[in-house]
Amino acid sequence: MDHGLTLGPIKGIERNLEDMINKIALGGANAVLGHIGIPLYGHRGYGPDIGLILHLSGSTSLSPESNYKVLVNNVLEAVKLGADGVSLHINIGTKTDPEMLEILGNVSRECREFGMPLLAMMYPRGENIDNEHDVQVVKIAARVAAELGADIVKTNWTGDPDSFKEVVAGCMAPVIIAGGVKASMRELLEVTKQSIEVGGAGVAYGRNVFQAEDPTKVVKALYLVVHKNYEVSEAIKEIGI
Repeated sequence: MDHGLTLGPIKGIERNLEDMINKIALGGANAVLGHIGIPLYGHRGYGPDIGLILHLSGSTSLSPESNYKVLVNNVLEAVKLGADGVSLHINIGTKTDPEMLEILGNVSRECREFGMPLLAMMYPRGENIDNEHDVQVVKIAARVAAELGADIVKTNWTGDPDSFKEVVAGCMAPVIIAGGVKASMRELLEVTKQSIEVGGAGVAYGRNVFQAEDPTKVVKALYLVVHKNYEVSEAIKEIGI
């Protein structure tokens, strides 16, 4: 739910963040991820408890260099807030990736000092990238995060289990997948199931959850597939869709 900084008040997170976070928590999600606005305006003290991952980097869609994610918060602030982890967005393949790699290295060291888990969003994106889902570039992006000390790596689904298995095999840290384009419930669960079967550690979905007709049911179905090893058809039947 870090989209508000980049895209503004899009559908699902226009204003009442606490309501959406409550729906996600009811579904069984482990955590929500977002900027400082999440804990300030909608996280703790409302409905079921849910983990908080504080996002530390960002840019806006209005920037001429929107692929350049700068540091907008720090690990100490996350500690003060009682966050369960922090995250960074790094684009590999753009002309500003040296600056972002420096940020990742510095934040990784701070995380080890404070014992704070670090989730690195690693996307092959920019001037040197033709296909963001090409296994060859996704493998590099994921491995970079592990080499610099990330505890969890979020990256693109490569389109099929066999190629994604290469990404997992080449990364020392657990790998979770991003949501990508809007998909149907079955499509979302199928990709999730395929990623888990080849060693993926979970998912980090945004718009496919908070822009869904029933976010709670979507999260519940994902929970059943990721944590309970349900088949896709079983999960859909369980949630009544």
